Amino acid sequence: MTPHLASLMVFAACQLAGQIFVPGARLEKIYEGGHLTEGVAAAPDGTVFFSDITFTTETGMQAGHILRYDPRSGKTAVYRSPSGMSNGLKFDAQGRMVAAEGADYGGRRITRTDLATGKSVILAGLFEGKPFNSPNDVAIDAQGRIYFSDPRYLGHEPLEQPVMGVYRIDPDGSVHRIITDAGKPNGVAVSPDQKTLYVVTNDDGLLGFDRVPKGTPARKGRMELSAYDLRSDGTATFNRRLVNYAPEDGPDGLVCDAAGNLFVAVRNEKRFGVSVYSPAGAELAYLPTPERPTNVGFGRGAEATTLYVTAGGSVYRVKTLTPGHHLAPRP
Repeated sequence: MTPHLASLMVFAACQLAGQIFVPGARLEKIYEGGHLTEGVAAAPDGTVFFSDITFTTETGMQAGHILRYDPRSGKTAVYRSPSGMSNGLKFDAQGRMVAAEGADYGGRRITRTDLATGKSVILAGLFEGKPFNSPNDVAIDAQGRIYFSDPRYLGHEPLEQPVMGVYRIDPDGSVHRIITDAGKPNGVAVSPDQKTLYVVTNDDGLLGFDRVPKGTPARKGRMELSAYDLRSDGTATFNRRLVNYAPEDGPDGLVCDAAGNLFVAVRNEKRFGVSVYSPAGAELAYLPTPERPTNVGFGRGAEATTLYVTAGGSVYRVKTLTPGHHLAPRP
């Protein structure tokens, strides 16, 4: 038995003392069989969407999928394929799905889909006339502004942006590069009070891990969770590093609960799982996962206190004591 599996067996007794998860709760697997699940997010009607990123060098040129899980029926079905190699997904205040589409034959853009009609629009496809590196994760503030990270982890496409940054899309359609000092940004999240933009830096040292032999040595860079001051005009300035994971792998995606705590999918091979932090960076709870996690998202309605976790090729869920933070609905 591996140490990680052993920690799973004692999880209920040792890891729920932080009053974050429901006492006695267990991770429940609700989907398996994907290649790399990501970007889990709940629509206003409570159905749960997530990406399956199908690395083309490993899946016979599959083109990526977005799947939809119905908590009422327990059934999962493909919502859209090809997905544009979607990664992070979020829903805006009008209930439309915003997707970060990556590289590896993907869209390298941010799109928005009206679930009622199925029609999509491109919100950002170029910056200064050049394609993005590989949009990865998405966050939306109360004013409807969209923030997204733009690293590059895989794909054959040329890199045409001078930095791996974080961008903002305003309601008028203008696109702004607002963070250039995050290293290799991955997960992004806006705090419930709208004053902080949380940014994960996960620098694996490669620009295309799919194009080098597995096990190729790489010089990894910053692995951290940072807080940026988010001003009313949508600009952001580095404030502090909340958690430093180096030299181990850092996090991937993250979300906030209604109390402002951070639920973070941490990929550290020695301690992978969901870590919960206070806004100041203190770890409040730790939930081991059977596979290395990629992202997290809260349900809605009757599932508002359900945390969904994408990990490996699977999706899990677990009960929490506080509901997740979602944007207030707007017509």
